[in-house]
Amino acid sequence: MATFFDSFSSREIARISAHGRRVKLPEGWSPIWERTPADKAYVILDGEVSVRRGGEEVARLGAGDIVGEAAIVGNSLRTASVVALTPLTAIHFTDTDINELIEEMPGFKEKIVEVVESRVTR
Repeated sequence: MATFFDSFSSREIARISAHGRRVKLPEGWSPIWERTPADKAYVILDGEVSVRRGGEEVARLGAGDIVGEAAIVGNSLRTASVVALTPLTAIHFTDTDINELIEEMPGFKEKIVEVVESRVTR
């Protein structure tokens, strides 16, 4: 199964990771809420989350997936909530981090747009 980092070299992964901060989140925690400002995103390193719209689960994501990016890229309010189904280890990015990476790394921008587009068609 493909992960967000698969299309990047180890040097690029280190550069992307350096823009964020490694965090641990407990099971049951909801780091992203529907209809709130797009101020952060996460790349999940370990664990699983439920993505929910209107309380209904629309996807489950895990290690290697990115969450929270669509609203940052689209400059819009969140369209879904994210709830940790297990304890999570993730890289936390602010919206500024994501926007800097988009500006600095064309490959990062391409991958983010690809992920966003794949989720819109779901």
